[in-house]
Amino acid sequence: IISGSFLIEWKFMDIAKSAERKIKIALVGSPNVGKSVIFGCLTGTYVTVSNYPGTTVEVSRGNAKIGGRSFEVIDTPGLYSIFPVTEEERVTLDIIKDDGPDLIVHVIDAKNLERMLPLTFQLIDTGIPAILVLNMFDESLKLGITIDTAKLSELLGVPVVATVAVTKQGISQLETIITEIMSLRAPQYGAKQSPEDNRSWGIASSPAAPRNDEHAHDKKWQLPEFSNSLMQTWHKFAQEIAAKVVMKTRQAKGLSRIDKILLSPITGLPILILFIYFGLYKFVGSFGAGTLVDFLNRTFEDHINGWLNGFAAANIPWPIVRELFVGEYGIITLGFRYAFAIILPIIGLFFLVFAVIEDSGYLPRLAFLLDRTFKRIGLSGRAIIPMVLGLGCDTMATVVTRTLPTKRERFIATLLLALCIPCSAQIGVILGLLSGTPFVLLSWFFIIVFIFAFVGFVLSKFAPGARPSFVIEVPPLRLPQLKNVLTKTYARMEWYFKEIMPLFVAASIIIWLLKVTGSFEYLTKGFAVPLSWMGLPAASAKAFIFGFFRRDYGAAGLYDLYKTHAFTNNQLLVAVVVLTLFLPCITQFLITIKERGWKTGFGISIFVFSFSIMTGIVLNFILNYFSIVF
Repeated sequence: IISGSFLIEWKFMDIAKSAERKIKIALVGSPNVGKSVIFGCLTGTYVTVSNYPGTTVEVSRGNAKIGGRSFEVIDTPGLYSIFPVTEEERVTLDIIKDDGPDLIVHVIDAKNLERMLPLTFQLIDTGIPAILVLNMFDESLKLGITIDTAKLSELLGVPVVATVAVTKQGISQLETIITEIMSLRAPQYGAKQSPEDNRSWGIASSPAAPRNDEHAHDKKWQLPEFSNSLMQTWHKFAQEIAAKVVMKTRQAKGLSRIDKILLSPITGLPILILFIYFGLYKFVGSFGAGTLVDFLNRTFEDHINGWLNGFAAANIPWPIVRELFVGEYGIITLGFRYAFAIILPIIGLFFLVFAVIEDSGYLPRLAFLLDRTFKRIGLSGRAIIPMVLGLGCDTMATVVTRTLPTKRERFIATLLLALCIPCSAQIGVILGLLSGTPFVLLSWFFIIVFIFAFVGFVLSKFAPGARPSFVIEVPPLRLPQLKNVLTKTYARMEWYFKEIMPLFVAASIIIWLLKVTGSFEYLTKGFAVPLSWMGLPAASAKAFIFGFFRRDYGAAGLYDLYKTHAFTNNQLLVAVVVLTLFLPCITQFLITIKERGWKTGFGISIFVFSFSIMTGIVLNFILNYFSIVF
């Protein structure tokens, strides 16, 4: 649906300037409004994803062909207002101010027009041509909310397009409007407002953001100073405009019955427990780490590794070189076996489960449900997103902590990720290890949860900085679309092969070098001492050393030992608790340094290493002192 005719108030750059470079379109809006879906519709795919210069925030850029012309489309991080709180918001503001987009496409949730219009006013006042996209329009209609897009366009002075991006409804109309606006022969766009509406949106009268200056686009927009009166003005305008264009055919019913169930602690927490049990324990743990891993691992050990060892013995006469590729620590027989036979099926199933809960809209509801609990450990419910991502990959989750609004929250979340959150491959192997001993599994789970809560509580009391606040967009619940789920799973699996597989190879090479130089033996003998204080066999030292290169690598090492009956149930409990708490893998360690700085990165690692060793010693003492036997 496209709004009616327009009269142009703003002018564009001259023909020569337009012709000499690709036109930039910035997609702007709050999180969870469908910007990325519209990005995909316009570009067909994500072409490049890279950090914005001078930051660790990733920005997606793609090329689009619209109306026979080439465009660069920028999918910006979520933005709530022009007064930034998070680093993501600052990056989006920098793109608007410094990157010089020729067009802003503001994407909003049509159901929440009044709440999202203040940002529209702010974007209009930048002087950059803008389009307002009312996405999820079908859900608005289902709620009995209709919006007069032509009237809204007239009042705002910008084109308005209603879309349902997931089904591509309205996308062709959006492309038509983009073509008209960016056409060198376009009529001069902009709405002629009625006298009572002929006003700026609160900041346009300042010299920094002229609306009627014909060279407005060439002037760099300056961020106005924050004031409560300015915010009140925007919200007042939003209420007035919404009253004129929004028609409700029936009374809003508030939360749906399903939302009430999911968001209530009485019913929501049992549902979360059921999800953890069936989604993670039974599907990822029992099926992935049990059935699939057993089958693939047997295939490697019984057929592939034996043949590779024989082939290498016949064709590589130098033992040192041969051991690099095959044998106990070979790149192929150890690194590839761990990566393909043990880790890949587990992490693949986790990515599948995560894509389902992400596509369904359950994840933001989980954040809302746990907000009060997380506040007690110095975090907001928004922190559930990196925590759940950490169950997939702690390295990825550490990067995502940048979305938390305060330095204090980012520090607490990073430390808890490094200490308590096992990645999907590690948790899958642990679930596989403990699936036959349910009491050991429950004990491990409650110990880790207790440590998570205890360390978080202490940090909330002593870590400096502002207390957390909580603002999150809650998208509607949907049945996950198979195409979306498979696409997201495939993209993450592709990331696994590109980013993680080389690390398995690198870890095998480093272990081989340590073994060739004799350093590995010294490390295992040295680490066997604190392991003896924990009551663990010296052979398990290898698994913990492996764990520094990859946490899942270490878990896979414990899996090998477990298959040889090297542990009692008590030793198994101590081993998996310590390994869960042990040093983050080397990639997470490096990312922590990159995100939080080298002092904080090293400090977190020293704390995690010391805490894990002390926990193992204390746990072993408690089991022996109270004669607890599993």
